[in-house]
Amino acid sequence: MSGKSQGERRTGLLNGFAAYGMWGLVPLFWPLLKPAGAVEILAHRMAWSLVFVAVALVFVRRWAWAGELIRQPRRLALVAVAAAVITVNWGVYIWSVNSGHVVEASLGYFINPLVTIAMGVLLLKERLRPVQWAAVGVGFAAVIVLTVGYGRPPWISLTLAFSFATYGLVKKKVNLGGVESLAAETAIQFLPAVGYLVWLTAQGESTFSSQGPGHAALLAATGIVTALPLVCFGAAAIRVPLSTLGLLQYLAPVFQFLLGVLYFHEAMPAERWAGFALVWLALTLLTADAWRSARRSRPTEFSVPRVEQPASAVADARVP
Repeated sequence: MSGKSQGERRTGLLNGFAAYGMWGLVPLFWPLLKPAGAVEILAHRMAWSLVFVAVALVFVRRWAWAGELIRQPRRLALVAVAAAVITVNWGVYIWSVNSGHVVEASLGYFINPLVTIAMGVLLLKERLRPVQWAAVGVGFAAVIVLTVGYGRPPWISLTLAFSFATYGLVKKKVNLGGVESLAAETAIQFLPAVGYLVWLTAQGESTFSSQGPGHAALLAATGIVTALPLVCFGAAAIRVPLSTLGLLQYLAPVFQFLLGVLYFHEAMPAERWAGFALVWLALTLLTADAWRSARRSRPTEFSVPRVEQPASAVADARVP
């Protein structure tokens, strides 16, 4: 490997760690936005994300894709579906973090690869290898154990996992780059978001102008928090193998889980540990099977089952 190639790979790895590290540490950011509620935070995230990504596109002068997209109604409709699904994902994630459910939210991104595989079987009629079937079975058992532990199904985790898996499926069909797809989706989200914020202000319930310039700046920073990891991911995706990205993606839920347990001090009774252990076993089976499959093909073609992807992840990898 040449020095230039090694440098490119090193740059890619650093960007990959930065992207998934930021996604993993984002639970530290959302509580800073209180007393804003989850819906207000979500609306600001949608609005400010478009502002920042538009600036990025002006800087790199990439606009040709927009005209092509507008002339393709079916593809544009899929972008609208993706925007709706990621809105649900973002909203539930923000609410869960600010409501003290960081651990359960992290579980959603741990089980996302299992949900993605299950959707592939049910919707795309994909065929699984025996180890993949075993992993899905272990994952299903984990959900049952966690349901017993929580006294209810882990709805937060399931909503995050299914919304993200659906998002990845739709994104695969749209086939837009990360920054471009974020621009298209937030353009669709923008007017409803701004409309809600205007209504909130009219009701005298907006915190943007009532909590001081520091709070307003933090709400505006939701655009950076959304766009910056995606930019880093894009830099990583073109420099390192998908196999490496497939492994790096687990950094985000690991960081989220550790924050939930060690920083937010969320309860982890024995049955909850047992459920997480089963999920981690299922992911270990998937990873081992993927590596074995990769050894029979070219490493550059190998991709571990992914979280959005998430960027394709997976296309765009918009983890939280």
